[in-house]
Amino acid sequence: MSVKIYNTLSRKKEPFVPIEEGKVSMYVCGPTVYNYIHIGNARPPIVFDTVRRYLEYRGYDVKYVMNFTDVDDKIINAAKEMGEDVYAVAEKFIQAYKEDTSALGVKEGALHPRVTESMEEIIDFVQGLIDKGYAYVSEGDVYFRTRSFDGYGKLSHQSIDELRSGARIRVGEQKDDPLDFALWKNAKPGEISWDTPWGKGRPGWHIECSAMVKKHLGDTIDIHAGGTDLTFPHHENEIAQSEALNGKSFANYWMHNGHINIDNEKMSKSLGNFILAHDLIKKHDPQVLRFFMLSVHYRNPINFTDELLESAKSGLARIKNAYDNLQHRKAASTNQDSSVKEVMETIQELIARFEEEMDDDFNTANAVSVLFDLAREANVYLQQEQTSEQVIEAFTKAFEDLGGVLGVTFAAETELLDDEIEDLLAQRVKARKNRDFQEADRIRDLLKEKNIILEDTSQGTRWKRG
Repeated sequence: MSVKIYNTLSRKKEPFVPIEEGKVSMYVCGPTVYNYIHIGNARPPIVFDTVRRYLEYRGYDVKYVMNFTDVDDKIINAAKEMGEDVYAVAEKFIQAYKEDTSALGVKEGALHPRVTESMEEIIDFVQGLIDKGYAYVSEGDVYFRTRSFDGYGKLSHQSIDELRSGARIRVGEQKDDPLDFALWKNAKPGEISWDTPWGKGRPGWHIECSAMVKKHLGDTIDIHAGGTDLTFPHHENEIAQSEALNGKSFANYWMHNGHINIDNEKMSKSLGNFILAHDLIKKHDPQVLRFFMLSVHYRNPINFTDELLESAKSGLARIKNAYDNLQHRKAASTNQDSSVKEVMETIQELIARFEEEMDDDFNTANAVSVLFDLAREANVYLQQEQTSEQVIEAFTKAFEDLGGVLGVTFAAETELLDDEIEDLLAQRVKARKNRDFQEADRIRDLLKEKNIILEDTSQGTRWKRG
């Protein structure tokens, strides 16, 4: 069975046929780096990292590109508030993004082009659209003539007339048609800017990705991906400007992940339910956060609650415990087990089921269920009096291979050193002093998992190994 991808462009699942056999070109829209990412921003890197992992598991050589938008109105405003320049603010949050996503198991090796490092290509791209009559200069701004591109609306499945009814010209915009969108913005006094044939300024949001895709992956790519909120207008505009300039299909498969709700409500700062991934990682095992994200199909919305996160924690622990049980039994195993053939067939059936689920539009929710079944079968097998080293190695490899696709890592527990325990105790004392009892309880639970028993006394907290 070949991999099938739900293509937003066609609104149906299609067999995946790459442009070049055995290779995949994949572009994912990355963050605008003006703050720490929130939990919704964390879903695309987790989802599409998993897509990349599975394609590599299937033998493809994946060239994976995720950009950083490092110049934008939000970054400029943040720089003013922080009293720093745009480059410093962007660099700070690029590094924060890398740290957070690395903790969430996102693989290294992706190419991360930045807008400020792609300016020559962006300017050339805009000039090419002007030369072809698809764009025009208006008082230092450059706009794309939306009606000049016949296919506009094909990704979001909207007609040009439907889009026209909701389009407006904002104050300060001097464009010919409300549907036209900015490719380049005229410089405002004191703002960061670049020289162009039509004057100083900086790029519009949509043109950045088109230029970086062309530079790093070519005119036509296999997969373009991002959050569902980017379908319109961002990805729609990318298609228009790229296909207008290049005269070719821009991307063969469009993938979009669903949004995240917090306790059944849309996440927003005004509702006070805005959760930064940076903060969650401090309170929860980031592998649990990733596992939680993958417990729902990527196209469906996720409802984030403490109860569901706790359920994901228990589920992941069950899988890891089964793996640990295998390693504990391995040394005592022989090759005298009569059930080897039957159990090996069961393992292969589970691997085939996992692949079948992932082949079907990367259905991680069902793939996770297969991991639970693998854990159950491993635990049943370990109840036998005689176990085979061959079978245990086969179970181990299945856990590592299939878990690796989902970003689940298995590692032997390491014992905490005395100074590490003392440091955690100091953090707990501080948390209790600040009345952050959730954090204090988290540290107690962490130490308990490491077999460290705490005793709170009038003279302070004492500890001992259990």
